Amino acid sequence: MRAYTSSDLAAVHTINEAEAPAVGSVTPERMAHIAAESAIALVAVDAAAGADAVAGFALVLGPGADYDSDNYAWFAARYPDFVYLDRVAVAPTHRRRGVGRALYDAVAAAAPSARPAATDWVLEVNLRPRNDTSLAFHAAMGFREVGQHESRAGYLVSMMSRTLAIELGTA
Repeated sequence: MRAYTSSDLAAVHTINEAEAPAVGSVTPERMAHIAAESAIALVAVDAAAGADAVAGFALVLGPGADYDSDNYAWFAARYPDFVYLDRVAVAPTHRRRGVGRALYDAVAAAAPSARPAATDWVLEVNLRPRNDTSLAFHAAMGFREVGQHESRAGYLVSMMSRTLAIELGTA
């Protein structure tokens, strides 16, 4: 696990696009903007293949980011401080190897220093088109639905949250 750098953009964008519509499709320029706005931007690397072999990534925004997502705005209107997992994806060749869980653990570890006042970790999961794998994963990780939202793009999503105290071992 390491911090995202601009040299990771091509690999991160390729992984992102391979996962659409589970994660939203974006242009490379938009991906670069999201990464630049992120309070936490991480890549998981395949150590056996070298430090540049990106196996997955996570981009996490805090309040006040220059980001026009209506899902992000939904959380910003309801939570005073938060970490918003905008996108996380794992390369198909690295699925079922613990990369996703490791990314979540790394986000949890980074959140207290990235957003010291944040109380909630928030994200959305597609209900239409339905992403049962992601819904089950997030339920197992302690996320709960706090609402549903119909996005401008026509997706119905489950808005999910969990307190950061769970990650810190204080809940």
